[in-house]
Amino acid sequence: MALSALDLFSIGIGPSSSHTVGPMRAARRFVAGLAETGRLTDVDRLFVQLFGSLGATGHGHGSPKAVILGLEGEDPETVDTGGADRRVLRIKQDRRLTLAGSHAIGFDPDEDLIMHRRKSLPAHPNGMTFAAYDAAGETIVERTYYSVGGGFVVDEQAAGADRIVEDETPLPYPFTTGERLLEICEREGLSIAEVMLANELSWRTEEELRAELLKIWAVMRECVANGCAQEGVLPGGLKVNRRAPRLFAELSAQTDESDPLRAMDWVNLFALAVNEENASGGRIVTAPTNGAAGIIPAVLHYYDTFIPGADEDGVITFLLTAAAIGILYKENASISGAEVGCQGEVGSACSMAAGALCAVIGGTPRQVENAAEIGMEHNLGLTCDPVGGLVQIPCIERNAIASVKAINAARMARQGDGTHKVSLDKVIKTMRDTGRDMKVKYKETSRGGLAVNVIEC
Repeated sequence: MALSALDLFSIGIGPSSSHTVGPMRAARRFVAGLAETGRLTDVDRLFVQLFGSLGATGHGHGSPKAVILGLEGEDPETVDTGGADRRVLRIKQDRRLTLAGSHAIGFDPDEDLIMHRRKSLPAHPNGMTFAAYDAAGETIVERTYYSVGGGFVVDEQAAGADRIVEDETPLPYPFTTGERLLEICEREGLSIAEVMLANELSWRTEEELRAELLKIWAVMRECVANGCAQEGVLPGGLKVNRRAPRLFAELSAQTDESDPLRAMDWVNLFALAVNEENASGGRIVTAPTNGAAGIIPAVLHYYDTFIPGADEDGVITFLLTAAAIGILYKENASISGAEVGCQGEVGSACSMAAGALCAVIGGTPRQVENAAEIGMEHNLGLTCDPVGGLVQIPCIERNAIASVKAINAARMARQGDGTHKVSLDKVIKTMRDTGRDMKVKYKETSRGGLAVNVIEC
């Protein structure tokens, strides 16, 4: 199995990669399969079921909306985020759905899209089933999909839900562990980003890769800008006020640059802006998930804003290094909050950002690995407990805190020589084991932690 940086970083829609992006991709894949087999026009009725974490927190994460849009053929990268809510409302009112944008059927979300709050499928907490029937009530096809984190979707025929993409592309420098990655760097005299670049060339040219990565960076910048401009209250019952516009105005008006922690305020702003956009269903980059989407953009903005000599080459190095670290988590543990808790989302993103920043400020591969290890070590055990099933409390602030933590981890590792007692591989294994031991109520079900102790919100 081969993974690309563009598998880790993809453009999508908020508020959740596993609960919004994944279900939209699964629904789109289902209707595309019907079209490919010539059975799309035979469909008279659909029945969709969401299980486990999708059923428990899907309403707050926009899962029903995502499924409906996916059934209509929409893709997370290109769907109109501004008009999505109005479109879904119209479908609900008319009780009519246009499959793949071409075949209209009757569809009542209250009857045909069921959320199972306490029933799960065996392979992963984020399971969903789709069934299509003809006018006689006969089954045309049934499919089961799992949204395994970061927008990745696998079906029931995959060799376990941990199989990410069926890609056997031969790579010049394959690695699945941090130890192996460091061995390659030392043997070949390459940086981690250079190892990733060599592997990426197995799929596309360097010019194509560069264009795609800079496009991702452009979306991250646009997301921050939108988050700083959009005032008001975030959707959902919590009535959380957007803070980024006010903070942006205050920081922009400051003329005294003597505050030694001034950069931290801007990093907080960058993360808040992204995650408020995510919570409102805006355009987002999974990095590696939507719930943790503010961390890598915030730290990359920190590099671009506050590090002398920052340039596009540094941005490419940052994203390639972060992706290499993210691959280790995806291969050996999980980035799904429903599977391992928020340590798998915020923790992984913090680790990726820490290693990437260390690389662009001159860190050696071993210092980069150390920074990534520090970033995760101090997120171990972090539970996923969204209040009201919304990615607002504690998710938005959590991204800001983790962004600052990533910067500190990078600086701490850069000041050392790369030697340390706990390896990145060991901390990834520990995160995986901790996630397995964690009670289900602390894994994106809104049945534990802050989700039950802040109910007055």
